[in-house]
Amino acid sequence: MSVDVLVLSGFGINCEAETAHAFARVGSTPKVVHLNDLIAEPSLLESAQILAVPGGFSFGDDVASGRILANRLRYRLADPLRRFVEADNLAIGICNGFQVLAKMGLLPKLNGEMRQEVTLTHNDSGRFEDRWVHLVRDADTRCVWLKGIDALELPVRHGEGKFVATDADQLARLQKGGCLALRYATSEGDPAAGQYPLNPNGSVDDIAALCDPSGRIFGLMPHPEAFVDRTHHPQWTRRSLPEEGAGLALFRNAVEHVQQS
Repeated sequence: MSVDVLVLSGFGINCEAETAHAFARVGSTPKVVHLNDLIAEPSLLESAQILAVPGGFSFGDDVASGRILANRLRYRLADPLRRFVEADNLAIGICNGFQVLAKMGLLPKLNGEMRQEVTLTHNDSGRFEDRWVHLVRDADTRCVWLKGIDALELPVRHGEGKFVATDADQLARLQKGGCLALRYATSEGDPAAGQYPLNPNGSVDDIAALCDPSGRIFGLMPHPEAFVDRTHHPQWTRRSLPEEGAGLALFRNAVEHVQQS
């Protein structure tokens, strides 16, 4: 079965080529589509089974990271996006894309409504963080993108990656709903416990990624598309690494999920 992926581009998104390449590596057919073209022709969504909102600095991160792009999608494409999600399709938001999905209300969507419930804000360090981090999968997650993945190492590149929930009750609901997907950790897989730079931004409960209750809509701050080959790792000449980078498994999981559905 052919799996078609719509990869969003335009207005400061700058990781669309890498994201499309990752999807192509696992056998899907990615198509890079400019935001304006998607707004003009929402039916483009109907031919895709996966939507990807890549990383970058959409609209220069004016107002807040991802806010303007989130508003454009929410107010110009709310109904097509709602139909896309209700058709059991998949979506991923990476870094700036995660910020977009959260701020437009596609994540975590605990109440089934497209409204913002959580946010990602300025790093506690007060600066842009560009480093590799260790991640572990939450034991209760329903995320289909993480099937068979217990731990992995990926790079982060963000200035506003601190995950913030409304309160402890909301965190408990996210946990119960299987929405907590990845957490920052030590190289041994122990909790980062908020320690910098293991937790590079100060995220509550070391949360690095979320999914919706269905497990199909996924957002993460680290960049899986930036580690699809062992030569992408800064220590590839010093460590014995598999030929495939750890990030590629996430894209393969998504494509296989669609093929098996």
